[in-house]
Amino acid sequence: MTRHRIYSISVASVYPHYIAKAEKKGRTKAEVDEIFRWLTGYSQRAIESELAKGTSFEDFFGAAPKLNPARELITGVICGIRVENIEDPLMKEIRYLDKLIDELAKGKAMAKILRIPGE
Repeated sequence: MTRHRIYSISVASVYPHYIAKAEKKGRTKAEVDEIFRWLTGYSQRAIESELAKGTSFEDFFGAAPKLNPARELITGVICGIRVENIEDPLMKEIRYLDKLIDELAKGKAMAKILRIPGE
């Protein structure tokens, strides 16, 4: 099986693009960080540390303290592929993140993005 190039790319190299995408649509870096914390269980300090170290996506998700079980409620299309149909576990985690950032940029309420029941 071919190893995807994104696995070895540092999260820090893509992170500014996530922020730019959100800010272009009137959202904030704080909201992007909230998505990162919700999805992975990292504290803000730990996220900043991983970014500073240049941690790859593979290592970032591999060392995530507590992947949120509600992430499995994330569905829809990202990069032309249905998230729920992605079989590769690491690619699925990366696409979950991409999908959440897309939802943020599209103006969705944080409660809905974070799959808070009843919202």
